[in-house]
Amino acid sequence: MRHTLLLSFLCVGAQALAGNVVSLRGAWKATFDGATHAVTLPGSMLTNNLGDLPSVHTQWTGSLYDSSFYFNPYMEKYRQAGHMKFPFFLTPNRHYVGTVAYTRTVVVPKAWKGRRVELFLERPHIETTVEVNGQKVGHQMSLNTPHVYDVTPCLAFGRDNRITITVYNGIENVCVGQDSHSVTDQTQGNWNGIVGRMELRCTGRQPVGRVAVFPDIHQRVARVVVPTAKGKLRFLLDGQPIGATRHDDSTYVIPMTHAELWSEFTPRVYRLAVCTRDDTVRTTFGMREITVKGMQIYLNGRPVWIRGTVGNCDFPLTGYPPTDVESWKAVFRKCKQYGLNAMRFHSYCPPEAAFTAADEVGFYLQPEGPSWPNHGVKLNRGMYVDTYLMDETKRMTAAYGNHPSFVMMSAGNEPAGDWVTWGDKWVSYWKRTDNRRIYASFNVGGGWAWDGGSQYHAKAGARGLDWDRRAPQSVDDYHDQLLYPRNYKGDQPNNSPIIAHEQGQWCAFPDLSERNQYTGVYKAYNFDIFADLLKDHGMESMARKFLLSSGKLQTLCYKYEIERNLRTKDYAGFLLLALNDYSGQGTALVGPLNVFFREKGYVDSTQWRQFCNDVVVMAEFPKFVFTTGEKAEVTIDVYNALGGQPLNQARLSYAISHAAAHGTVLTADLPAGKSLKVARVPLFTDTTTPGKYTLTLTLSHGDRTYTNTYDYWVYPNEAPVAAPRDIYLTDTLDAKAIATLRQGGKVLITAAGKVRYGNDVKQQYLPVFWNTSWFKMRPPHTTGAHIDADHPLFSEFPTDDWANLNWWELLNRAQVMNLSELPANYQSPIQPIDTWHVSRKLGMVVEAQVLGGRLLMTTMDITSNLDRRPVARQMRKAIISYMQSEKFHPSLKLDPSVIGDFFTKTATPVNMYTHDSPDELKPKLK
Repeated sequence: MRHTLLLSFLCVGAQALAGNVVSLRGAWKATFDGATHAVTLPGSMLTNNLGDLPSVHTQWTGSLYDSSFYFNPYMEKYRQAGHMKFPFFLTPNRHYVGTVAYTRTVVVPKAWKGRRVELFLERPHIETTVEVNGQKVGHQMSLNTPHVYDVTPCLAFGRDNRITITVYNGIENVCVGQDSHSVTDQTQGNWNGIVGRMELRCTGRQPVGRVAVFPDIHQRVARVVVPTAKGKLRFLLDGQPIGATRHDDSTYVIPMTHAELWSEFTPRVYRLAVCTRDDTVRTTFGMREITVKGMQIYLNGRPVWIRGTVGNCDFPLTGYPPTDVESWKAVFRKCKQYGLNAMRFHSYCPPEAAFTAADEVGFYLQPEGPSWPNHGVKLNRGMYVDTYLMDETKRMTAAYGNHPSFVMMSAGNEPAGDWVTWGDKWVSYWKRTDNRRIYASFNVGGGWAWDGGSQYHAKAGARGLDWDRRAPQSVDDYHDQLLYPRNYKGDQPNNSPIIAHEQGQWCAFPDLSERNQYTGVYKAYNFDIFADLLKDHGMESMARKFLLSSGKLQTLCYKYEIERNLRTKDYAGFLLLALNDYSGQGTALVGPLNVFFREKGYVDSTQWRQFCNDVVVMAEFPKFVFTTGEKAEVTIDVYNALGGQPLNQARLSYAISHAAAHGTVLTADLPAGKSLKVARVPLFTDTTTPGKYTLTLTLSHGDRTYTNTYDYWVYPNEAPVAAPRDIYLTDTLDAKAIATLRQGGKVLITAAGKVRYGNDVKQQYLPVFWNTSWFKMRPPHTTGAHIDADHPLFSEFPTDDWANLNWWELLNRAQVMNLSELPANYQSPIQPIDTWHVSRKLGMVVEAQVLGGRLLMTTMDITSNLDRRPVARQMRKAIISYMQSEKFHPSLKLDPSVIGDFFTKTATPVNMYTHDSPDELKPKLK
């Protein structure tokens, strides 16, 4: 007992000494451009409202593939000095790239004399040069880790000391690439300043130095490496003394006999203190092991599947990532609410608070070197990035390597140059050096080369939906693309794990109501422009409707793409782009959550977890549209990622809405992993009334229940309705149509494939990918459609108010009409939603009084192959029934020339005023 008390006293005493810290938070002077200003640090030029006002002359850090802002006459009002609004990413209140000298004086305690004193700067951006009392101390330029300087020789103890920290935020020296999320204005912004902890730290005369902990779950020990420690060491584990066996000069072995293993389900963190006579270093670690065998990733010997999102370093309130634990816990808990268990940090590494939060929440992290080495930067071409990335990842592991959440690491994103050679050497080094995580050289798109040296691959290619080419279904998977990925050169199938890179990227229309949430240094002036485009094109009232209709389609696309991944044998998981919106690169509204991780109103976490969770029950639909009496059934798959645990005595039941169809189809033990085709469920089709039915699957396991829902449709199997005598049916506004209208008759124009005014808008069923600005108007241009479900047109065509799956037959690759010549207040009952960068008013149905008659014109194909197209057949019937009803009395009056213009007029092409394009649009060298 006496020895235990003595050891505790020694470590507590050392803690008190090592805890000697002088905070440097508060008032500083900032000198730049020949003037000096009072500032507050931690902070940035932005948070201190210093720098230049953004203007058309601002040299942004990042690529722009759409220069229309600078030349389009419409944008002139947004280019005004002092009131600039930028359409392609958030607009900062100030912008500054250059050198700023931050200066203050501080008294260093006299009692510190004779001890080492360090200046600790948690997150400067980017380069720092430190002077103390006029003496230069050094220069550092880590983007991902703290800058720490030994200032001892320069200090005057017991007196004022003048500290000058010169910060330079140009990117040419770090050479990471202008679109790297660590530096670009597309994301956090290229800010100048210092955030996080800023302090002077006094260590003991016998400093411990760096501590690295290597857990061994098989031997039930933790190996503690202290390469520079001076003097005899003592150890505390969770505050209690613990014996350690010295293995060699720098390695000690601590017993962890009864330790609990760390995982997403059991986030047990251990706190270790390493003490000398007068110094203490504290760290945390978890007992866990991550390995790869074949195409599977294992955590603690059990299979684990990654369900992740990309952290893009978007923090509009401050412009930089938070350095406090609670902010990161809120982010990770939100991700877990949405069924995710991982986050990849795109070409940057977060501050240590993120690792601490993930450790405690149970969340897997993949930080990266701070580089997107492309767009001017190339690997293995003699550029400084080669050295910088290796050194920076070494600094990352030294600073954060003990954190159990740090399970994967990559050097960066989508590189150029001879990156495979460089990346293979990088992975090889880390495999030899540090086995606490697994390594992928780079996260890459489908067109990039195959890098055989990586332990796992974050690669695109095996992702997406092919519904632009064939009708929606949910029976296919990506397995063939895993065995022979694009650019894979092996004779034998791939046998290494693949995680889908940047899966999703399905867009929704901007939520214009979120603008009041931008209360910090960045403003959503791009949303102001999008709102003005809507208003100027007569669609101001449609903003919320467009958001909800496009958001529901976005959610549907995420559902079926995620499920396709989950049911693919040997797929190691996915990384979404992203759970929340991305504010840059043209404004990529790809998240079901906004950039602040807040809901937008069209989906919540309960609905999302139906298809994205640690257990998901899924139905394989061969199609979603059936006809009366058609025999139909679906097979059921179960994804079980509950930490390698089986689902014992799992009970699977189903129910179908609006039908007396329900039952239990399975009671069984389901193993960990992917159990495919475990049961069959019959679908109800015995109806002659068109309608939507919802299949609800319920999987019960112990006290947990998992549900998933699927909509499908049944339409009558009857002959197409012929045009009645009182309706003239034509595919153009011909002479007979004109005569019929003059006589007060009714005309139905089925103009599918005939329209010119609107044919520049490329519609597919799937929504815009990423956004049309970054990808230079690559199709599709629409994000679904808003359906006026209350319109009498749909009395015989039951529909949602958005383009659910039954609309595929009518919308995919169908023409739209440009309605710019129609009155501003007119909205089509079937209104495709154009890209928010243009917001052309579109329609697929127009009804009007023309020459005293009544006309309905549609670009939906309701004439061809109706024997094989039950949805089009039903829509044809609905339109004709509507035109024969008393409700067909259009209030809109149009001149026949307006109708004629749909067939003859052409729209002015969208001009982006630039010839460069993103990597994904450029040919790849094999």
